[in-house]
Amino acid sequence: MGVNLRMAERASGGGSGRSRRHGLAVAALASAAFVYVTAEGLPVGLLGQMSGGLHSSVSAIGLLVTVYAGVAGLAAVPVTAWMDRRDRRHVVVGAVSLLAVSQLVMAVAPNYAGVLAARVVCALAHGVFWSMLAPVAARLAPPGRAGRATAMVFVGNSLALVAGIPIASAIGQAAGWRVAMAAMGAVAAVSAGALWVTMPSLPAVGARQGLRAVKGLLQDRGLAALCAITALAVIGHFGAYTYITSLIRRDAGLAGFAVSAVLFVYGAAGVAGIGVVGPRVDRSPRQAAALCVGGLVVAMGALALVARGSVVVTVVAVGVWGAAFTAFPVALQTAVLRVAPHAADAASALYVVAFQIGIGGGALVGAALVAGGHLAVLPGLGALLALAAGAVVALRWPAPAG
Repeated sequence: MGVNLRMAERASGGGSGRSRRHGLAVAALASAAFVYVTAEGLPVGLLGQMSGGLHSSVSAIGLLVTVYAGVAGLAAVPVTAWMDRRDRRHVVVGAVSLLAVSQLVMAVAPNYAGVLAARVVCALAHGVFWSMLAPVAARLAPPGRAGRATAMVFVGNSLALVAGIPIASAIGQAAGWRVAMAAMGAVAAVSAGALWVTMPSLPAVGARQGLRAVKGLLQDRGLAALCAITALAVIGHFGAYTYITSLIRRDAGLAGFAVSAVLFVYGAAGVAGIGVVGPRVDRSPRQAAALCVGGLVVAMGALALVARGSVVVTVVAVGVWGAAFTAFPVALQTAVLRVAPHAADAASALYVVAFQIGIGGGALVGAALVAGGHLAVLPGLGALLALAAGAVVALRWPAPAG
């Protein structure tokens, strides 16, 4: 059905001009991913400013990120099911427009409750945006290149870490956190406009009446294996990544700008990682996933066992970590689309839930270990969980649907 759909879509338009427009639409999707990731993480970079401006504790500002992740995870499946029969162009543009509105509301909100409400509203759109991102990219791609299109979209994630969050945080430090939020709202509005101009109409195809599709997918062993791989690797990653600056200081003795430079290495390596994995995902998502999981095992294993006291080993390990984890969702998203082409959006929504469980679970595990004085355990735990994910890749990787 997916192949026939793409053939029909291309037959209805004229050749190279249509391909060019679809390429611009994929680039616009990447810009939307960039904005979403930047907006999601921006409060972390402005904790102190927002705390003072809203007369709230630092932990309360941190809760803006935690609540956002929780709401996004809980809402992904039902909201995506509700949107099951709607044109994907309208849904994606609507989600990015809602992000723009939420950022602008935050910029003028009089108190903490207003900011929290704006974040919650945006989180409701977050789940459906990420659930539809890869399926939409795949529908815009030429035959046999869905994985490459997905990889291009996910470059936006890496650029958000490399440039988006640092630049937005710098604007906030220089001009105030409200100006930074307003700027993010403006950028999101431009992204929504670019999507509206470049994306063709993408009517729902093969819709299966919302939650009924989800019910059927919950019994799909192949999708369950992909979600298990995701949850295991993401729990290990976020348990350690939440405290990556502390690990860098402990292992390499770096501080201040030097820590920021190492974090830049992480983000830049992520872009390179997508460049390496992207061409492989269309041929073999399993091989690409194994490569990513192997990189996580090596990187976090090195931080656990041999990085202490070595700047070089720490920096190289962080770079490998960034390359492996940034490319990891590309391989898994491509596999999800192959396992459930008849209900790609619903399957992606379940994948998003697994990812959000990994984020929340990793943050909880990391917090508990750090509170107990066990920071050093986090990289080793991450390596073990990545190894477990690798075992599922080796033993339970699903075949594509016929």
